[in-house]
Amino acid sequence: MRFNKYNNSYNIICKKLKDLRESKNVSQEQLSNQLTLLGITLYQSDIYKIEHNQRTVRDFELWGICSVLEIKAEDLFEPNIK
Repeated sequence: MRFNKYNNSYNIICKKLKDLRESKNVSQEQLSNQLTLLGITLYQSDIYKIEHNQRTVRDFELWGICSVLEIKAEDLFEPNIK
């Protein structure tokens, strides 16, 4: 499957996701496990790929990530792309 990119990026939340996740002391594995409890299958390797701009993010995955980290989606969209 081929995906469109925005400014050569697969997603625009990569840096902010990693920063917010780490600031809450949540590992990629812990985030993956909590998402599983919500019925969202997102492996640790998928989270790594999202954070390293190698994978797109589906809307339900974004919802789950925000629910687990107790943040608003807007928090992930603040300009912080390099």
